[in-house]
Amino acid sequence: MTDILNKIIAVKREEIAAAKQKISPEVLRADAESRVIVRDFVGAMRAKIANGHAAVIAEVKKASPSKGVIREDFDAADIAQSYALGNTAAIMKAEKTGKLSDAAKAKIISAACLSVLTDRQFFQGEPDFLKLARASCELPVLRKDFMIEPYQIYESRSMGADCILLIAACLDDAQMADLQACALSLDMGVLVEVHDRAELERALKLKNVPSKTMLGINNRNLRTFDVTLDTTLSMLADVPKDKLLVTESGILTRADVQRMRDANVHAFLVGETFMRANEPGLALAELFA
Repeated sequence: MTDILNKIIAVKREEIAAAKQKISPEVLRADAESRVIVRDFVGAMRAKIANGHAAVIAEVKKASPSKGVIREDFDAADIAQSYALGNTAAIMKAEKTGKLSDAAKAKIISAACLSVLTDRQFFQGEPDFLKLARASCELPVLRKDFMIEPYQIYESRSMGADCILLIAACLDDAQMADLQACALSLDMGVLVEVHDRAELERALKLKNVPSKTMLGINNRNLRTFDVTLDTTLSMLADVPKDKLLVTESGILTRADVQRMRDANVHAFLVGETFMRANEPGLALAELFA
């Protein structure tokens, strides 16, 4: 792991230990298992693709360790609603009607799912951001945080998350398998994120459940922080055809989107580009038009 990942994981261990003093693992697990209404994250992604659209996981993120505060005017619920609407309002305004025709509906571009940062110390996130975002719309929600123990998976389901992120760079093979199994037992989706071919090989050893698991390839080099879309493109041939592949980082222009879609990559996780826009949902629609 890089120095920043080591620091983050050390903080996570402290946070988990403190959380267990407030809510025991047994109580938390019982609460998580009682929350049986889970939105189908992977299903929502596949539905977008089946309809000919890009499947976008739109990120709700206030800050990052490298960029600091990204969005000063931060309202998780408003941002989530904007992503869910996409360009719907603009189409309705253009047609000057309160009803959408079938032709207009075909032009609507909106997020398939949300990703909400809940890490406090490094990303200025909050669990409440996830709760507010999910309550404000009907989109499935990924909890984006640094998962290292099953306790966090139960915590995620208790706060309403429908999907969790597993970062291969932070976990060994046994940890990844245990955390995946825990999430699947709660009917949650799982996005396994890799940065290079070695991590890809490890991720592909995990149980493949096409209806619940996804593979994310992050185009950012963890050591240099350089970003290149070639990271995703260079590993495509090694990804099983039934695996839903999500490309992450570096999607900035329509040309970037088209390059990926030409390579048969139709799922995207995008955050910072939208967070800097006045209307995140409209920025999403414009990027993926």
